[in-house]
Amino acid sequence: MNGEMTKSAVRYCRARITKDEPLRYISHLDYASLMQRAICRAKLPAAYSEGFNPHMKLNFASALSVGVTSEAEYMELEIVGNISASEIEDRLRGSLPSGVRLLGIQLLDVKPKALMSLTDEAEYEIEVPLCGSMPEAVAALDAFNAAKECLYIRKTPKKTREIEVKQYILGDIRAKEIRTDTLQLAMAIRVTPGGSVKPQEVLALLAERFSMPVRAKEALIHRCALLSGGKPLLLKEVRP
Repeated sequence: MNGEMTKSAVRYCRARITKDEPLRYISHLDYASLMQRAICRAKLPAAYSEGFNPHMKLNFASALSVGVTSEAEYMELEIVGNISASEIEDRLRGSLPSGVRLLGIQLLDVKPKALMSLTDEAEYEIEVPLCGSMPEAVAALDAFNAAKECLYIRKTPKKTREIEVKQYILGDIRAKEIRTDTLQLAMAIRVTPGGSVKPQEVLALLAERFSMPVRAKEALIHRCALLSGGKPLLLKEVRP
């Protein structure tokens, strides 16, 4: 089939999908493999690379950290053949694994800019256990929001790197709700070609540097949106 494929036959299917609670702790690579298998089960006419070890032409917008759920995962699949967006939707919806829902789909005839390069903002909601008083939590958040810069030391097995976190924070981090034992936060993070910061790292900084009384490692983090220039990466939504 690859030998018969022409440039004009290739189209691009962009989909918005979820990573729900059952998949919270799988890696991005495992998540991508789940989607490849779902596409095969759906018998979608996916395009493959040429060569000794061909692979499906499937790309994702932004890798999600292990332990984070999302309602804003975006993938783009190159397809061949005459198939409509509604047929792709029906086939794919019936083949998705538990923990993945299809929220939107868009079929493009012209090769779009890569999802990864389009993405410049990620929005998160966070629920974290509170182990101190409400005034302490609010004071810590206010101090962070007022700070002009905040340095975080990112340590990996290969290297240690100093990151200026505030350059990646868009607006203020907001306390959506404060209960006696739980703090709910909303934050928007800038995504750049040179890197970004993880919400887990921001939480760690709030706890360590600003004495926010939370158990940062126990936080439940949920990605609500991925944006490009303030707009969704996918404009057409379908039934959930």
